[in-house]
Amino acid sequence: MSDSRASSHAYPVGRLRRTVLEMAYAGSTVHIGCAFSIIELLAVLYRRFLRYPDNHPDAEGRDFLVLSKGHGVMAQYACMVERGWLGPEDVSNYFKDGSHLKGLSDSRVPGLEVTSGSLGHGFSVGVGMAMGALRRGTDQKVYAVVGDGEINEGPIWEGALVAAHHGLHNLMLIVDKNGFQAMGTTDEVLALGDLDAKLASFGFDTVTVNGHDEAAIEAAITTLWQRPGSKPKALIANTVKGKGVSFMENDNRWHYTRLDAARYAAALAEVDSGVTS
Repeated sequence: MSDSRASSHAYPVGRLRRTVLEMAYAGSTVHIGCAFSIIELLAVLYRRFLRYPDNHPDAEGRDFLVLSKGHGVMAQYACMVERGWLGPEDVSNYFKDGSHLKGLSDSRVPGLEVTSGSLGHGFSVGVGMAMGALRRGTDQKVYAVVGDGEINEGPIWEGALVAAHHGLHNLMLIVDKNGFQAMGTTDEVLALGDLDAKLASFGFDTVTVNGHDEAAIEAAITTLWQRPGSKPKALIANTVKGKGVSFMENDNRWHYTRLDAARYAAALAEVDSGVTS
């Protein structure tokens, strides 16, 4: 039984973004910008760090990817297509009658660890998973991806206190810091201040990184895991909402805007210019 954390799958970000666009257009659905900001983060996690023995999404001993910002799930679906867990019909039938894929992370779908979308709760689930793994004496790791707007929620900070108190050194909080949430910028809605300092004060080892630089992301995650001690980890990823399509970047209307035929074609042309097979 293979248990290597390094994957043979490539996860090219252009192709991942194309899959997201195909799903969003097929289902006439939203949350494209929210998915695009985490593409590189998930690509690096799936390619380099997440362990799935025998490439099975529910394998015993697997690492856990907890998508607390469940509205970004199309990015995870795109990685699951690359993994072979989802097929072309899942993409073309997304959000249509009979599709088992939802617009938010749903634990009934193999490969998705949590049902999230009610923001703030997924991270606490990840804290529980990490605590369980430590108590069982396994070497499983837990990666919990949250949005910066999601950090407004109190359960995030309750979970952070618990993680530090119990020395959950197998837990990594990954913050998608794109500066926006549904109703505006994070500074307008509820300013977050210095996230690095806040998380450090809660007892986390922290690193800040360009969330679209895959080499930097890999190096930062590796550095965090190599740090000694019992502190939980936090990766603060500076990202661009809508990254990869010029007319979506930093435009918060793409939190809820749907693609029409013309904008779908224009977006595909942009992401395809960087696609590698």
